[in-house]
Amino acid sequence: MENFHIETWSGLSSGGITAVPGFKVAGIHCGIRKNKDKRDLALVLADKLCSAAAVYTTNKVKGAPIMLTIEHLKNGKARAFLCNSGNANTAAPGGLAAAVEMVNAAAKELNIKPSEIIVNSTGVIGFPLPVDAIVAGMPKLVKSLSRDNIPAAEAIMTTDTFAKSWAAQFELGGKTVTIGGIAKGSGMINPNMATMISFLATDCSISPEMLQKALKSSAAISYNQVSVDGDTSTNDMCAILASGTAKNPKIESEDEDYEKFLTALNVINLKLAKDIARDGEGATKLLICRVNGAASAEDAARLSKAVISSSLVKSAMFGADANWGRELCAMGYSGANFDPSRVDISFSSLVGDVQVCKQSTGVNFDETLAKNILSEKEITIDVGLSDGKYNAEAYGCDLTYDYVRINGDYRT
Repeated sequence: MENFHIETWSGLSSGGITAVPGFKVAGIHCGIRKNKDKRDLALVLADKLCSAAAVYTTNKVKGAPIMLTIEHLKNGKARAFLCNSGNANTAAPGGLAAAVEMVNAAAKELNIKPSEIIVNSTGVIGFPLPVDAIVAGMPKLVKSLSRDNIPAAEAIMTTDTFAKSWAAQFELGGKTVTIGGIAKGSGMINPNMATMISFLATDCSISPEMLQKALKSSAAISYNQVSVDGDTSTNDMCAILASGTAKNPKIESEDEDYEKFLTALNVINLKLAKDIARDGEGATKLLICRVNGAASAEDAARLSKAVISSSLVKSAMFGADANWGRELCAMGYSGANFDPSRVDISFSSLVGDVQVCKQSTGVNFDETLAKNILSEKEITIDVGLSDGKYNAEAYGCDLTYDYVRINGDYRT
């Protein structure tokens, strides 16, 4: 995977969707969640009909909103995102009818077609969606549309501890183009498409076909490389709207402009993916596993994700224990091809770096330094191989007591 140097990307900001001209957002409390201080209904609206694309959960059990959105996006066009939190509308009585009613209420208030709305829900599985509260709150939601990004970013949160929001600007054909996005995700995160919920917007002029291709490619190196707990949600979705108002030459093939657009999209998605891993339920540390020298891109991705997905690795990181054998073990059962006798492993953070394994054998290292390195809030696990030229990164978090506490009473 190419190193995009996302932390120093020029034009990167926390502006989110409303950094993109021609988009407004809203987020209110409509009554789904018992806590009236928590917003639970979000809306994003474009000034015009857009090219649209989405990727979805690979879980065979899918929320009713996912199924409805798949139908709506068959023509590659949409104008709005609508999402509630507090209830997943999955395996729920009357789920599809509730999703349709939710969309129809928004379409009527916005004076657009129901098929122009991308819809999703997030929260507890198996309970009827309180669609009456959503319908009753729709006038307030639409009236509160503004250029303030925060309400929508907060309204899609469940157990998240902070809103996730990024934007980037770049040049295409002499025109300034902007991409912005918001995301939610903290638990039940182990995707193979996108993950959690991410809504993206851009003013780039691009065909629906190229937009779908770019989104799928970007999800593969960002959201697909995140794991918090190994559980793939029923409601995962990443969707994007492209209005074309930047007036750049329209992207209709995999040309140089497409590659520039894809790079910027990767920047945003990698920032959001890292935030999701950093905000894992109960997490105290962001874990990044960087694999270099793999035989193939697939092997590099599989190895890096196996390391950050290991409960034993995650537990060791929580305890700041440089127990590097757990990384090697996870690589061994990953299913990837690599030479198990030629693996180098190092740990690094703001404190410094320390090599703990060379050619698959332990080396003498400073245990105090290692402890200090692993006590930081962001830790990189570097894995060096001698099998080829391919690299990949994966993003996870430590496994703490609080993860069990949060999920022990999530429903109640």
